[in-house]
Amino acid sequence: MKRLLAGVVAGLLLIPHGVALGAELDELLEESRSASYSAEQLISCATPDGVRDALIELQQRAGEVRYFGKSKSTTEVWSGYGGWVVQSDGSVIDSANVDGEEVLPAEEPRYQVEEAGQALYLGRRADTYVLRDGELARAELIVDRATGVIMSVVTFDDEGGVYCERTFVSYNPNVPEWPVVESDPDSEALVASSESTLPEELAGFTRLDVYVDDDGLDFGYYSDGFFSFAVFESDVEIVLDGGVVYRVDGGSYAREFTPGQVTYTWPISNGGMALIGDLPPDMHDAVLAELPQPYDPGFFKRLWRSLFG
Repeated sequence: MKRLLAGVVAGLLLIPHGVALGAELDELLEESRSASYSAEQLISCATPDGVRDALIELQQRAGEVRYFGKSKSTTEVWSGYGGWVVQSDGSVIDSANVDGEEVLPAEEPRYQVEEAGQALYLGRRADTYVLRDGELARAELIVDRATGVIMSVVTFDDEGGVYCERTFVSYNPNVPEWPVVESDPDSEALVASSESTLPEELAGFTRLDVYVDDDGLDFGYYSDGFFSFAVFESDVEIVLDGGVVYRVDGGSYAREFTPGQVTYTWPISNGGMALIGDLPPDMHDAVLAELPQPYDPGFFKRLWRSLFG
């Protein structure tokens, strides 16, 4: 039996998370999360598998964000504090609620915030900040001065190259008008779990929450204060619909980059695992190395034949 990685995975990483940064930027980020606006955002990422880009529309109101693909598709995904919804043609097709309370300790931030001057962005006054991990610049943020909305985020790899750019190409500070969407009575309930084999720390990332769905799919949500990812563990193999084969340390993973995030899936001896995150490629191997390694049933078949013919 296999499980197809689909909407529940795509929606998860849209959940806002606590960011352990400098106090001034924390205040701006909180203001950004509470602001109301509409914008078009261009996402462009230079991945090992090629450039991935997309133009999306996003709208935020009262802590809830809705995302709309700028294509012929009528599927919409939006999130807010504690959950997400996937809607297609006006009907809710997937939804879930999560209620994590953990945040990273503000007294031990991984990233230091450096003010980098003033800017004029889309004709509006803004301020620029650089996030540093030691001497390494990991991100540059442009924050609208009047509203605190983050208008541009550029993330970097460990060699200083640009990994992803998320930039507003239009911005409307007015409150968006949304149609009323009825909730799905059969929506999937996610329950915080106190029992998990997922580690509390992964390559410098802290596990903020662990959840389990009605079908027994366990997943943990991790962050280092800025970048984040989710790890899924299932008792059946998790199948990625697309992607390439990525091999490291003798193990084989299915990998797919999409604008702004990466997905890995791989079989383990008692099921399957997946990782979905926004972390730069140079961080991937270290995280994968601390998770259960890919299971190769072919190896045991070959071993059996060599021993017993």
